[in-house]
Amino acid sequence: MARLDLRKKLSILADAAKYDASCSSSGTSKRDSVGGRGIGSTEGMGICHAYTPDGRCVSLLKILLTNFCIYDCAYCINRASSNVERARFSVDEVVDLTLNFYRRNYIEGLFLSSGVIRNSDYTMEQLVLAAKTLREVHDFRGYIHLKLIPEADPKLVEMAGLYADRLSANIELPRDEALARLAPQKDVAVIKKAMGQVRLGVEAAKPGKRDKIKPPRFAPGGQSTQLIVGADGAPDTEILDRSASLYGGYGLRRVYYSAFSPIPDASSVLPLSKPPLMREHRLYQADWLMRFYGFSAPEIGEGATGGMLDLAVDPKLAWALNRREQFPVDVNRAPREMLLRVPGLGVKAVDRIVSVRRYRTLRLEDVGRLTRSVDKVRAWITALDWTPGGLTDAADLKARVATRAPEQLSLF
Repeated sequence: MARLDLRKKLSILADAAKYDASCSSSGTSKRDSVGGRGIGSTEGMGICHAYTPDGRCVSLLKILLTNFCIYDCAYCINRASSNVERARFSVDEVVDLTLNFYRRNYIEGLFLSSGVIRNSDYTMEQLVLAAKTLREVHDFRGYIHLKLIPEADPKLVEMAGLYADRLSANIELPRDEALARLAPQKDVAVIKKAMGQVRLGVEAAKPGKRDKIKPPRFAPGGQSTQLIVGADGAPDTEILDRSASLYGGYGLRRVYYSAFSPIPDASSVLPLSKPPLMREHRLYQADWLMRFYGFSAPEIGEGATGGMLDLAVDPKLAWALNRREQFPVDVNRAPREMLLRVPGLGVKAVDRIVSVRRYRTLRLEDVGRLTRSVDKVRAWITALDWTPGGLTDAADLKARVATRAPEQLSLF
């Protein structure tokens, strides 16, 4: 292979890393400090933007150590049989890039993944060595997210947790049989075993009330995984059931959903077209309902048709339309758990309502001040001066509340 300069490697390996949804772009306008004006940049190869639970945007250098891979997963652009340009960073190059980007205020951390080269242990050793060098040699205190190679020695997984803030091992496909068919070199049992090891490590690192000596730090940001949507024919309800079992069984912080995208020279067993991006969006909304609103996967499935979430309305609204007998809800008396199920009311709005109603009886106008749009909630609530009457049971309610799909305007 011809020797590549660092900039060319960065171009190849940053582009190859974009298929991992665990770090999402903010979609902001491009800005840089070329010309000596300003500090920092929102563009540049390898820089992505992730969001913390408190809403902060964190810039990360998102790269692969290499896109060479001995595995031949049918859905992967970097599979062994794929005809793509290949490159590989050395550990020192990853370290230098991270430190230089950090010093220039481009990034706040590193997201490092890799194709599997030589064998799983060697690849995981290289990933761990990069994190270890940053932490111990350069005293790097920024954020580090490492991808696990599940087949690697458990001791390497343990070492990864000591240096990384977050770890992730991708399940990839909702159906086990699909993973065996499309990625025969991967074993879902091995992936789950690695995830189980991470959960045990995270739990062991939590200090007890009587512990005088704190246990060693281990992946304080927990672990996450990714599911590819639309590659194996699994319906949305099946995907959500898999996510719920992963959250419950492995204590995941996040399950990321990535709509399948056709790749060059793809296998004939893969779909020819990608699923609508709105499907991915609805899955994220449903995932949010499970994590923060008290919904179970089967409850969300009640609003699905043929196992697929409604693309015209969000999952909470679809559930409410299917369960109209539970509405309207009295905002002055209903428990917090029921208020969270009202379409149009978010967690912050519900907490404000619960707080304010201790001191005064709420009117519809008051609810409007506490929410983004009173029009979205008026069919589902009662207040001191408001009752929806027959609106809740209206046959055309869905048509009234459904959000219009965005349309591309003509420039001519």
